[in-house]
Amino acid sequence: MYDERELLARLIQCEAGGEGDLGMKAVAGTIMNRVRATEGEYSRVSKGGSIRNIIFQPGQYDCASEYENGVYTPQNIYNMRPEQIHYDIADWAIAGNRLNTVGDSLWFFNPYSPECRDTFPNNSGTFADRIGEHCFYDPTDDYSLT
Repeated sequence: MYDERELLARLIQCEAGGEGDLGMKAVAGTIMNRVRATEGEYSRVSKGGSIRNIIFQPGQYDCASEYENGVYTPQNIYNMRPEQIHYDIADWAIAGNRLNTVGDSLWFFNPYSPECRDTFPNNSGTFADRIGEHCFYDPTDDYSLT
């Protein structure tokens, strides 16, 4: 069983390994924002700060699952081999650091297009920034009702 630092480093590598330092830091920040959420869905899931609970919340991170729709996907956290940069970014995020433009973001996704949606998901987040291939979203007041 991996400890939480190892899980975070593996998820960073899997979700954003090709996005450079800024992309990996932005993704790590959103994960830790969920861990530290004081209201809404993620505050209940993290149960006071569990990185593990956030990473393995069903339907959240493709890389946390070996299978998608019954098909094995080799790009998952179990097949990652984090390097020092992934551990350094995990440590950076665990210490409470955030990038300014996505400092409050709870969500990210790759739209596979040059445009990011204005809101995501279900209007509980508003567009904050795009870093590399990922769009990042800050919570709206509606998020606290989730």
